Amino acid sequence: MARLGIAGGMIVALAVPYLIRSDFWLGFLITVLLFAAMGMAWNVLGGYAGQFSFGHAAFFGTGAYASAILHIGFGLNPWLGLAAAAVAGGLVGLVIGTLSFRYGLRGSYFALITLAFAEVLRILANTAEFTGGGVGLYVPLKVGVANLQFESKLGYYYVALGFTVLSLGVGWALERSRLGARLMAIRENEDAARALGVDTFMCKLQAIVISGALTGLGGAFYTQYYLYIDPGIAYGPGVSVEILLVPIIGGLGTVFGPLLGSAVLHGAGELARRLVGDAPGLSLIFYGALLVIMVRFLPEGLMGLVWRLSRRRERAANA
Repeated sequence: MARLGIAGGMIVALAVPYLIRSDFWLGFLITVLLFAAMGMAWNVLGGYAGQFSFGHAAFFGTGAYASAILHIGFGLNPWLGLAAAAVAGGLVGLVIGTLSFRYGLRGSYFALITLAFAEVLRILANTAEFTGGGVGLYVPLKVGVANLQFESKLGYYYVALGFTVLSLGVGWALERSRLGARLMAIRENEDAARALGVDTFMCKLQAIVISGALTGLGGAFYTQYYLYIDPGIAYGPGVSVEILLVPIIGGLGTVFGPLLGSAVLHGAGELARRLVGDAPGLSLIFYGALLVIMVRFLPEGLMGLVWRLSRRRERAANA
């Protein structure tokens, strides 16, 4: 039944661009898919391993700059730039993870060090010449599939869809792997997992590398989609908050939670912009309020709410 549902969802997702002709709604769906994929990347580290990161912009921005610099400065094909961005994001994850987990940082200490890394990288990008400094980098417009640039948003939609399928596939595989079981054991009780023989350092290191690589891939796609990146966008706190909110809203440690969370988050954000306007800082205020509401009233996310309602319905039916 689940496989039929997934197959039906894929058919709908493939057909959506031909049913929706509006560029606005296609752009909205591309954003939902992009942040669903990066939310799943955060979920690998935060949802399954229980290591909450407040600085995923470190991976996003590094992937964005890696692909842009290699394309502009060295002529690297943007499709290969996606792979380079994933490697760059994974390497940053390796550095942060080694420095953090080797010395036993976890909880709020780990969250703060990820935030600090993102801020340090923002400052460095703001002053370095090869990143364009505060001005940022403009990717040359060369429309063509080979250059990962499309005449309409249809092509970007399918690339974003592929990225989302890849990220959700990673989550699905992780749930059914030994690594996933070990990460969940670490999430529940790291000391007990270590006592049972789990190499907690290596498991968490693998999780942050996977998470960083997928988020770096998202940064590269963002750069090719908007053809521009600067330090404020790449390493700003808004990106980190948006990425972590998606799985928290949808459901931590679930495969489809990030997809549901991204749709709800960006749908509510778009509604708020239409009602209140796009004032500076409004999005961060909205995200902060939403985070407080979810943590207070729906700690298991929307997927947890769906499961509770379904179990209640089953009990009522049995009664």
